[in-house]
Amino acid sequence: MSVIKVKELTKTFGNERALKGVSFEVGKGQIFGLLGPSGSGKTTTIKILTGEFEPNSGTVIVNGYNHEQFDKNDYVSKLGILSDKSSLYERLTVKDNLELFRKLYGAPKGSVERVLEDVGLLEEINKTVSKLSKGMKQRILLCKAVIHKPDILFLDEPTSALDPTTAEKIHEMLEVLRDEGTTTLLTTHNMEEATRLCDQVAFLYQGIIQDHGAPNELRHKYKRNLVHVTYADGRNKSFEKTSENDNLLKTVLLDEQAIDVRTDFPTLGEVFKKVTGKELY
Repeated sequence: MSVIKVKELTKTFGNERALKGVSFEVGKGQIFGLLGPSGSGKTTTIKILTGEFEPNSGTVIVNGYNHEQFDKNDYVSKLGILSDKSSLYERLTVKDNLELFRKLYGAPKGSVERVLEDVGLLEEINKTVSKLSKGMKQRILLCKAVIHKPDILFLDEPTSALDPTTAEKIHEMLEVLRDEGTTTLLTTHNMEEATRLCDQVAFLYQGIIQDHGAPNELRHKYKRNLVHVTYADGRNKSFEKTSENDNLLKTVLLDEQAIDVRTDFPTLGEVFKKVTGKELY
């Protein structure tokens, strides 16, 4: 069952067409990655889905609501949002910040402690937000977005510029939420993150979805039939994997100077470059 349905979505700002007929669907309990460089239309898409922007044309249905109903309280109450505009009250403690949103969304008592433990920040519960590091604040913002166990989670670059340890904590939390049935749409530049987390991804570039599918399916789709070999003296060679090269490849596998032998299996970032001709940064 699709929880998010987007069909032929367009959005124009003045003379600039930010989205040019974007279509995709997200199933219940999936993590869906909208991948692309800055300016590709990722944030615009999320802002339409959360009701911040109005589309120029197209069909947008989220959790059974169309875009004209996105301002309704019963729609908003079932969303969790982490965006570039998400913020905390710097002079309040972590607990006071999260208690405010717990009460606003009607989440049960104990929710604050639960989400802080999930991201490894329970010990910081009484610390003033202004004294937290950037990585800690990002984790608190995620706690704010999920404290009410939303049906759908919208995350715009949730681990951008965070250290690997902090990013790992967030990844683990998102995987638990997926297992509990939360549907997540995230944008990211991080292809390793998308490969690990996402059930489906879409490559968004210049306002158009260039290709979409499961991460490993896309990697298989664009792989070449080559074997890459690295030798002890630093040489790198590639051989085509064909029946004509059968004996040659057997020799390579037994060569003591061959220290690394692998088939061509591109990263998601390499696939993006093949599809769009653009580096993802």
